[in-house]
Amino acid sequence: MAEESDELTIRRATRDDRAAMIDLCRASLGWNEGDPNEEFFAWKHDENPFGESPAWLAVAPDGSLAGLRVLMRWRFRAPDAGHISAVRAVDTATHPDWQGKGIFKRLTLGALDELGEQGLDVVFNTPNDQSRPGYLKMGWAEVGRVPVAVRLRSPLAAARMSGARAAAEKWSQRSDVALDAARVFADTTATERLLARIPTPVGISTARSAAYLRWRYSFEPLRYRAMPLGTDLADGVIVFRVRGRGTATELTVCDVLAPPGQRAGKAVGYLLRETGADYAIRTAAPGSVTAGFLPAPNLGPILTWREVCRTGVPAMDDLALTLGDVELF
Repeated sequence: MAEESDELTIRRATRDDRAAMIDLCRASLGWNEGDPNEEFFAWKHDENPFGESPAWLAVAPDGSLAGLRVLMRWRFRAPDAGHISAVRAVDTATHPDWQGKGIFKRLTLGALDELGEQGLDVVFNTPNDQSRPGYLKMGWAEVGRVPVAVRLRSPLAAARMSGARAAAEKWSQRSDVALDAARVFADTTATERLLARIPTPVGISTARSAAYLRWRYSFEPLRYRAMPLGTDLADGVIVFRVRGRGTATELTVCDVLAPPGQRAGKAVGYLLRETGADYAIRTAAPGSVTAGFLPAPNLGPILTWREVCRTGVPAMDDLALTLGDVELF
């Protein structure tokens, strides 16, 4: 339902709005010419197995778009409550001519009202330092910094890692180490055998399926790679990518999917040597940092959470997230 407010009309987006939405993103988000941003937008919002992303628009009197807000659908599995329906607050854009008029807040809160009527449980995201205060004012709660751990390739890499305080680059570097993740997870039968051997996480975790893994690691420009831990996919796999972060080269361990008893330490060491990355980074639950990894308290993103139909904000210890779950979308 459209809502008129001042000069603007706030309404749900349709597929017919896509071209105008892309034009607005180009005008306000600084998309670089030649980068596959439009394809990335379609991959995460149209192809996601959790469902097509709902979007809301602020439309000016002349019919042009003043702002947009897109929420990417997600699903968690809770040990005590089945599935949790969620959206991740991702793309938002305001045309330069309309900035400072509260469009971001109106679009976001209007979207939550409508999704709440449809039974949505929660919203989560990892906003940066500039946008986090705005979310907190709208009722988001700060869960905390996602715990991560790092493993250096060598003592000499420590100096380069000191310059890794900047945000990681969006697009991955090319690598021919291990296998193309999209091709690995295209084998649905093998992926299902792997998932059947992995214990259910003890905390709230992404609802993984063969369809999810096939989609999640399929976008070619992100160049996800898969390192098998045995002769068969069911023996386990490490999903990773290589990208720049400040003056360092980072091996991002997105997912470690392995059955009980299967150890990934040697495989990570191999990946560091073969890719030439300065360090590897992964999420780390309390007490689980092993295989040469050391806690890096200030490197993880800050996770925020907004109750909609499900009450209660989890503590970080209640969650079982990977970097593949919280990477910037």
